[in-house]
Amino acid sequence: MYDAVADPYCYPGTAILKNILGLRDQAALEEFETASTTQRADEPLPSGRLSVTHYCALHHHLFQDVYAWAGKFRTVRISKDGSAFCYPEYIQREMSALFTDLKARYYFQDLPQHEFVREATHFLATLNAIHPFREGNGRTQTVFLALVADHAGHPLDIRRLEPEAFLDAMIESFHGDERFLLQQLQYLVAGQ
Repeated sequence: MYDAVADPYCYPGTAILKNILGLRDQAALEEFETASTTQRADEPLPSGRLSVTHYCALHHHLFQDVYAWAGKFRTVRISKDGSAFCYPEYIQREMSALFTDLKARYYFQDLPQHEFVREATHFLATLNAIHPFREGNGRTQTVFLALVADHAGHPLDIRRLEPEAFLDAMIESFHGDERFLLQQLQYLVAGQ
């Protein structure tokens, strides 16, 4: 659960995100969100140029049945376990800089596997620190990274992803240590 102050995304007096179905029970919302996003992930994904706009379209695609704000950057400050993510007033700037750099690096194409993994690790760690959406960042990051990996010729074997270990690696990268995340991505790429 994210920490947020005076969060207009939540029903008053709760930490439950306002949702299209009007669910006010956290467990029911999580169940619906998981079912909905899993179904949407199995559908053809929006095409795009691996840009900020494409990234937002992916989030919208995954969460369109759950949240009215799907695909839109958050407008509130959030943190998790006391660690603050990028302030909303800087999200657009930071996303533009990150994706401009991705384009300048030719989306990590034509890199040997170990260099691709290193570049992708840093990209993913930075994207996670920005955390542009109120909810659904991790799932969108994973889908987007799989697209980048396919485009670069280093497809990920997502079936090998171990959610708890991957989340721990993301947390470590948020605190500046990308080694564990690098190992996780090496494992996913090596599965090919």
